[in-house]
Amino acid sequence: MNYTRRTWLTAAGAVGFGAVLTRCGGGDPLAPAASDAASAPLAQAERSRRSTKPVVSSTTGRVVVVGGGMAGLAAAKYLKVWGGSGVQVTLVERNPSYTSNILSNLVLTGQRTISSLVYSYATVKQNYGVDVRQGTVVGIDPVRRRVTLADNSTLDYDRLIVAPGVVFDVLPGLESDAARSRVVHAWQAGPETTTLRNQLLAMPTGGTFVMTIPASPYRCPPGPYERACVVADWLKRNKPGSKVIVLDANPFVQAERHTFETAFGGLFKDVVEYVPNAAVTSIDATQARITVDSLMGRVVGDVVNAIPPQRAGKVVLDNALVSTGARWAGVHAATFESTLAAGVHVIGDSCSAGIPKAGHIGNQEGKTAADAILRAFRGLAPDTDLVVNSACFSPITASTASWLTAVYQYDASTGGYRIVGTGPSEATRPTSDGYSQMNKWFATLMGETFA
Repeated sequence: MNYTRRTWLTAAGAVGFGAVLTRCGGGDPLAPAASDAASAPLAQAERSRRSTKPVVSSTTGRVVVVGGGMAGLAAAKYLKVWGGSGVQVTLVERNPSYTSNILSNLVLTGQRTISSLVYSYATVKQNYGVDVRQGTVVGIDPVRRRVTLADNSTLDYDRLIVAPGVVFDVLPGLESDAARSRVVHAWQAGPETTTLRNQLLAMPTGGTFVMTIPASPYRCPPGPYERACVVADWLKRNKPGSKVIVLDANPFVQAERHTFETAFGGLFKDVVEYVPNAAVTSIDATQARITVDSLMGRVVGDVVNAIPPQRAGKVVLDNALVSTGARWAGVHAATFESTLAAGVHVIGDSCSAGIPKAGHIGNQEGKTAADAILRAFRGLAPDTDLVVNSACFSPITASTASWLTAVYQYDASTGGYRIVGTGPSEATRPTSDGYSQMNKWFATLMGETFA
């Protein structure tokens, strides 16, 4: 039986527009789209619906999935949806539930609560038969095809999927727990998000909010710039005279460049000071106000949000799935199988595949890996006719949002993905309609992944 993903813009089995969209786009945006109506991600999605892959009941095999984020959960779910009851899938996740990083910036402004971003693993267990185990994988033996958990229990597999997300470097000056409690990154939605919200509430009127952005690649390319905008908008309305200083280690805005440069220089010109090429060298969190030293000089803030450099998740780093000196796991992009360990697939933010580190891209990587594994179980060659879509809705104010979308196609001649066309398409301006579409998109995307 032959399966193709000639139009992988919408994941098989997805409902409506949510499957084609991602919270985080990537790359260096080129020109904005000529027409919002013609290029909007929702319009693209409605034009690219597709049907569910058939279940092949004769497929058998054991798959262990490490990590229940957007990538890992999608892989676990679709292994069962497409593989049928003969495929045994065990999902190992250290947390009892998943908290979405997507839209978590709106927790800072009070428009969302953390609880509204929490998703359960119950549905994937009850509806699809995935064995969900709460635990931490500490060891991977690719020769014996076995993983070891922190409680010394083991799980044997025929194929392994590893999707642990990222770990964060410790910035100089933030080595102590006390320093890190004062300067949070909140780049993993959860308690730190609430801490940063409370720090903003306590910030004096006319104060300074400093945020730092690490050198690319990092999780969610437009996310830091989005955060700068929504915080600036909130400060304008709630703490007049306050400032947002953005210290960016990169030479220019890394995603939605038109949108954010326009916002920084226009709507927020009296609030936001954007400083490129400003990599952080140290942070002093011991003073009444926090001092940040960067390559462009010293900045003092009442609240500092330092987003550190990132690298592959701990289980990836600890088990020789990253080449010496590298930060990310190398993979064969058509299957996401590790270049260093046969039978191990690394997906999501931990891998380097030439496409953005983004929520929906992770979802699609999970489905791509699931399909590749099922083909291997059936004795079929991997599919190489692959197209993935990356798109982004970014809130700019409390009532408007913009978007970005890009398409990447697998190129068998290079073994990687290339962008289709001239580059990403971007909304000409943030709108209230974009904000409404953003909420619909998020609900559908998360429903498609977790329901």
